[in-house]
Amino acid sequence: MLISKQDYIIQMFHVYKRFGNRDVINDVSLNIDRNSFIYLTGPSGAGKSTLLKLIYAGESLSRGQIIIDGMNLVRISRKNLFRLRRKIGIIFQDFRLISTRNVYYNVALVLEAKGLPRRYVDHKVRTVLSNVGMAHLLKAYPPSLSGGEQQRVAVARAIAGDPAIIVADEPTGSLDPDSALSILSLLNDYHAKGGTVVLATHDRTIFEGTNRPIVHLKDGQKTSRVEHPSPIGH
Repeated sequence: MLISKQDYIIQMFHVYKRFGNRDVINDVSLNIDRNSFIYLTGPSGAGKSTLLKLIYAGESLSRGQIIIDGMNLVRISRKNLFRLRRKIGIIFQDFRLISTRNVYYNVALVLEAKGLPRRYVDHKVRTVLSNVGMAHLLKAYPPSLSGGEQQRVAVARAIAGDPAIIVADEPTGSLDPDSALSILSLLNDYHAKGGTVVLATHDRTIFEGTNRPIVHLKDGQKTSRVEHPSPIGH
């Protein structure tokens, strides 16, 4: 079946990212289907994190083009950059929570930044924290939580704004196996509701046995892409 451009939520055309005299991303072209769950893998230093940063405009392109849900990042306006970042939820390996603010505030901050009504923010925060099993710890501070609990809060923060895309950078890399499975289950739930997930990992056990698309990077280049249908389950 032919896929129209409208079915791609992310398109990359001959993308390069150079730091100094080194191309960290080297001529990567890639189409990611809307509502898909895709794994980005490769050894440490392959360029996975940099490619994710290019998707959410955490880094600027050196050459090439990236189109996110119809918005070209090469010529994106400040107004549309704000719109872009509302479409993308980000999950980091090191959580990136504000240690001096409680769990509730860490999630609410994303919604308050949009100027949403306080009553809506309160309902949404409590709902997403309940969905990730953290409602009972909404007054806790991140340093008092386990790694798995902190990552659950990070997932809640990422999904609170109902993004079209979640990019997850080694989201299970610092977690024990049970916590890792829990985080993957939450991402599966988000995907099942129609979201697109781009998950970067060097851990093959996460995607072995799945029939989801897998993109392999090495030295900043895409070495292969395994094309498969993208079912709801992991």
